[in-house]
Amino acid sequence: MRGLIGVAAFFLIALIPHAVAFDPLDPNGNITIKWDVMSWTPDGYVATVTMNNFQMYRHIMSPGWTLGWTWAKKEVIWSMVGAQTTEQGDCSKFKGNIPHCCKKNPTVVDLLPGVPYNQQFTNCCKGGVLASWGQDPQSSVSAFQVSVGQAGTSNKTVKLPKNFTLLGPGPGYTCGPAKIVPPTKFFTPDLRRKTQALMTWNVTCTYSQFLARKHPSCCVSMSSFYNETITACPSCACGCENRNKCIKSDSKLLSVVGINTPRKDNAPLIQCTHHMCPIRVHWHVKLNYKDYWRVKLTVTNFNYRINYTQWTLVVQHPNLNNVTQVFSFDYKPLVPYESVNDTGMFYGMKFYNDLLMEAGPSGTVQSEVLLQKDKDTFSFKQGWAFPRKVYFNGDECMLPPPDTYPYLPNFAHHSPVTFTALLFPLLFLYIVLF
Repeated sequence: MRGLIGVAAFFLIALIPHAVAFDPLDPNGNITIKWDVMSWTPDGYVATVTMNNFQMYRHIMSPGWTLGWTWAKKEVIWSMVGAQTTEQGDCSKFKGNIPHCCKKNPTVVDLLPGVPYNQQFTNCCKGGVLASWGQDPQSSVSAFQVSVGQAGTSNKTVKLPKNFTLLGPGPGYTCGPAKIVPPTKFFTPDLRRKTQALMTWNVTCTYSQFLARKHPSCCVSMSSFYNETITACPSCACGCENRNKCIKSDSKLLSVVGINTPRKDNAPLIQCTHHMCPIRVHWHVKLNYKDYWRVKLTVTNFNYRINYTQWTLVVQHPNLNNVTQVFSFDYKPLVPYESVNDTGMFYGMKFYNDLLMEAGPSGTVQSEVLLQKDKDTFSFKQGWAFPRKVYFNGDECMLPPPDTYPYLPNFAHHSPVTFTALLFPLLFLYIVLF
């Protein structure tokens, strides 16, 4: 019996990372990498590699994506347009034309904005930043062109690359094997002629917060007009390993030149707090009208090294099916399942508050949300007014324990009535009556 329990536990643990990779609020979210072989060359092919971010609210922020794979044979990259490899590798056996990269497992990054025109390609050169599909579909695509040599010159001799990896910019993505799919079809600008790729294969990469980091990267605090208590983020919500490396808000170190410069390893410099999170989301139940109620949302950045560009905030709450007005954010309902409409995405207005500045006086964005009451379901009781789940930039935030939520005054725990408290009313009645 113990043996069977042990085997079951082993398989359960083995399945945990894959289970966590499934996001119930974005069940179809993934990044798809498509290789289209556009032409054959004397020793290989020229391919267009397109990266599509089909995730509704998770984007790739600066310093951008990094794509890697392992060649199946002895392929080399002769040239690239719109991207580059981080290393050339050993190309000593080549004479005359030297390949762009001779490594067995090349690592590719996007080019920065402003590169010369002859190095650009369609949807390239954004520093690897990739917007989410739900926020900005036009900016959710990245592409480059690669000329591959020593690779075979037909559909039967070309071998698909293996072991794809995607950093976005840190770990978290797991890529499946490349699969041959029907060739991509293209239309000419006048839409009168259709062409197609000579060969196409796809690679699908999915995100897991379990693989990305050990602890959450954000937390949620709460307050309400009907209770003076403020429910703070849980202590050490994002782990306290960096408590000795945090920096106080009044520290003189903040005036040192270059302290806010992001590092290559993306290491944070977090303000000292009891929760030690880079991001805190505060949900405040502000006002109660006859037919509506009002919530104030505040997102605060405690990281001195990162400006969050194109940030997203996803909230799950039963009354989001009746959002009347959002005042300072853009809003889009997310309906992953047709029968349920309780999830929405908030994000900054372009050129106004789509940039969440680093920690400090400007490191806050906020908005108010007006929601219409559904009298069949509406209630402030038992924490109903507070969110069920909160995500910032696609990572789930830690919520406080439910028993600490601000409660209605009539649900407060009254202290026992003392004998003295009863004595005075009774004495008053005795004097009046007798």
